[in-house]
Amino acid sequence: MSSAACVRLLRFSVVGALGIVVQLGTLAALSAMRVDYMIATALAVEFAVVHNFLWHRSFTWRDRAQGRVRDFFSLLRFHLSNGLISLLGNLVLMRTFVGGLGVPLLEANIASIAVCFLANFIASDRWVFRA
Repeated sequence: MSSAACVRLLRFSVVGALGIVVQLGTLAALSAMRVDYMIATALAVEFAVVHNFLWHRSFTWRDRAQGRVRDFFSLLRFHLSNGLISLLGNLVLMRTFVGGLGVPLLEANIASIAVCFLANFIASDRWVFRA
């Protein structure tokens, strides 16, 4: 992996770590309000997806072309790739971890996020924010 790719992966990881805080905070808040864990998971993932897109646009892939139209299509691609990977991956894994295996909610969510990480990076780099 080139040094530029390593830097980009590091930036992606930093944004992802902040997104985890957003996702877990949202999940914990919704759970405290007694929202069903599957609905809370979907909403928490969506909050994190929007948060991550904004930071990736301005930090991780700031060197790639921007503009209102390009950013709109990047956001659309981000939702179609990272959003679906994260949403479907988290929902399937949360059902398995929490519903099937009895793993505590926040620990199960961290494991679900980790599983989706690499697929999200590849989709972002190759398709969402392509040069």
